[in-house]
Amino acid sequence: MDTLITIVLQTQINAPIERVFDLSRSIDLHVQSTQHTGEEAIAGRTSGLIGMGETVTWRAKHFGIWQKLTSKIIDYDPHIYFADEMVKGAFKWFRHFHWFSEYNGQTTMKDIFAFKVPLGWAGWLFGRFVLKRYMSDLLIKRNSVIKQAAESDEWKKFIPQQ
Repeated sequence: MDTLITIVLQTQINAPIERVFDLSRSIDLHVQSTQHTGEEAIAGRTSGLIGMGETVTWRAKHFGIWQKLTSKIIDYDPHIYFADEMVKGAFKWFRHFHWFSEYNGQTTMKDIFAFKVPLGWAGWLFGRFVLKRYMSDLLIKRNSVIKQAAESDEWKKFIPQQ
């Protein structure tokens, strides 16, 4: 069983597209948005803004188990799009697409998170009925933290000032 499971989310943010794009690449903001899992960046890019070709290894507790996951930025078009893909981790495979568009000063951030899980039918059932909801909740939480930072002065803590 090798069926793809996909999550699609859209978040409206009252902030410039450049700010939202950069906040979405911030390792430090990601850590803040996942405090409840104890997530930390332990290898590769461990702070600042991740960019094309860079990797980050995360360590976090999910479902009561400490796990490590390494992902890499595999595609990148500044302020419009970037994608990261799992290099090593508990998923069989995943790719996370991040799309950005702006209209009248409001940015739409669209996430497409596609994944496959190991362990055949049992894995697919867990993925479809447990992991999909769990990952959706994590992404919604992350996006709300991005939105909050982007719409306030908090973004200045995460994006280097020129």
